[in-house]
This record gives sequence, C-alpha cells and structure tokens, in this order.
Amino acid sequence: MNPNSSTQSDARPVKANSSAPDFSHRLAQVAQQVETFLVERLGEQTGPGEITRPPRLMDAMRHAVLGGGKRLRPFLAIETAKMLGGAEAAALAAGAGVELVHCYSLVHDDLPAMDNDDMRRGKPTVHKAYDEATAILVGDALQTLAFEVVADPAWQPDPAIRANLVLGLARASGLGGMVGGQLLDLTAEGRFGAVNLDVDDTLRMQAMKTGAILAFSVEAGALVGGADKGQSAALLRYGHALGQAFQIADDILDREASPEAMGKATGKDKDAGKATLVDRLGLDGARAECDRLVAVCEDAVSQWGEGARVLRDAARFTVARKT
Repeated sequence: MNPNSSTQSDARPVKANSSAPDFSHRLAQVAQQVETFLVERLGEQTGPGEITRPPRLMDAMRHAVLGGGKRLRPFLAIETAKMLGGAEAAALAAGAGVELVHCYSLVHDDLPAMDNDDMRRGKPTVHKAYDEATAILVGDALQTLAFEVVADPAWQPDPAIRANLVLGLARASGLGGMVGGQLLDLTAEGRFGAVNLDVDDTLRMQAMKTGAILAFSVEAGALVGGADKGQSAALLRYGHALGQAFQIADDILDREASPEAMGKATGKDKDAGKATLVDRLGLDGARAECDRLVAVCEDAVSQWGEGARVLRDAARFTVARKT
C-alpha cells in the first residue's frame, strides 16, 4: 500500500464550492476516485506484513467490490469533510474503509444461510461465482482490510483521529450496529420463533442494520474535517435521518422496482416476511416518512448554508433514486 500512489493527494484542505458540478456528476466523480483507490488496495502486490495474496481470494474480492455500486457511503464521508475543509486523502481513505465494510456485509448477506441471493449489482453473487467457503473468506478479508485502510497513518497522520475512526467504524459495523441489526432482521423473519415487530422495533432494527454505517460515513467526514461538538451533533442528526430514509426508500424499491433495474432479485423481503415500514405504514405512509426525514436532514445542515448543498442533494437523492 504505497502512500505515494496516484489516489493520495497531499493533506490539503478542500473547501465546498457552490459552483461545483451537479449532484449526479459529482457522485459519479467521487465514485471513480473511490474505485481507483480500491483497485490499488486490491492489487496483486503484497503489502507490509503480508506473505502472499492468494489469487483466488483476490479475484473473488475484486468481484465483490469493483465495478458497481453508487459508493454513497464514501461519498458522504468525502463531501462532509470537504464541507468542513478536511484533508482529501484522509476522507477518501476513511470513506473507502466504510465501503469495504459495506461490501463485506453484502457478500455475507447474500449467502444461502442469510438472504440466499443469486445476483448482486447485475452479476452473480460471490458464492455463486465462486463457492460458499470463498465467499465467507472474502467477507472476512474485506472487513479486516477496511480497518487496515482506516488505521493506516499514510492517509491520516493524526493518531487520535485514526483511533476515533477505527472505534466508530467498529461500533457502527458490530454487535450494536450492522451485525446486531442483521440478527434482528433474521429474527423478524421468524427464524427463531414467532415474532411481530411494531414500528418502533422496525425502526430500531433498521437503524442498526443500515443506518449505523450510513450515519458513521457522515461522522467519519466530521472527524476528518475537525468538526466541533455542536457541528458533530448536527451532522450525526443528519446521518441518522439519512440512514433511516435510505432504508425506507430501499424497502419501497423492493416492492416497486424491477430486478433488471436493481441488479438483484426484488420482492424477496415481503416473501421472507421481513419487517419493513412499508408493511407497517403502507406505501403512501412510507413515502411521507421519507419526505419528513429529508426535511430533518436539510434542517440539520442548515447552519452551513450553501456549503451544505451537496449534503442536502444527497438526502433528496436517497429517497428519489430508482436503483
């Protein structure tokens, strides 16, 4: 992992620019930056402390990570840091770390013991393209690589910020966050006995399963950008509302979008009996809740005025997306 590689800029602050390209262009631009960073991390060359990189493992990791996805999580980290004047290289690495955790979760979520999906991002899931054992190891390797990237001083020289990034990512992705939320999701299917989640239970599960990582993406940008206590609280409020809106929008898409548009099977959540706010509130109620959450997001970043335009656009994009 060469700190002088083409994806690392110097630790200069990058400021929000009200004349930046439109949101879709900016999202695609950041996605390409993230893709380039990830390609370099998933190359054949061994890194510090590594003996070798098994070719099958590397091929399967690249299959899981590269060439797909909106890269919304790193986008949020990068744009939050940018708004605050944070270092570009540090924000990119932090965001890429979150994306690696997200990709690991998708690989494991697709396994037969979990959601048993055959397609992801328009191509076979890892356990279909390779096998279940390889898919499990891919998830394990992506998770540990995520923490290696986030903890690498080449990207973030401040040890206190590195420690807080590692701590935050561990909490968001672990037993009180994504992993715990996944277990609650399986519980809601009735796998461990009859259960009936109400609206509050469903919101708690979704805040852990999906919302925690999305909220941390914003928090990571705040850490890199040196946000003060009040700014951090406002951005955390934004992140939690965005994560909630993202999951509700995802549930709506699972009911309404085609498998071709989504690049994966749709309608499976209802068939599996998963707990969603669409079931609890109906489609119209779920859309109304999305609108309310977007308003919360916009209010949370109001103190930054035009500087928060991209974050406001990200909230609107989250609920308006078609894939």
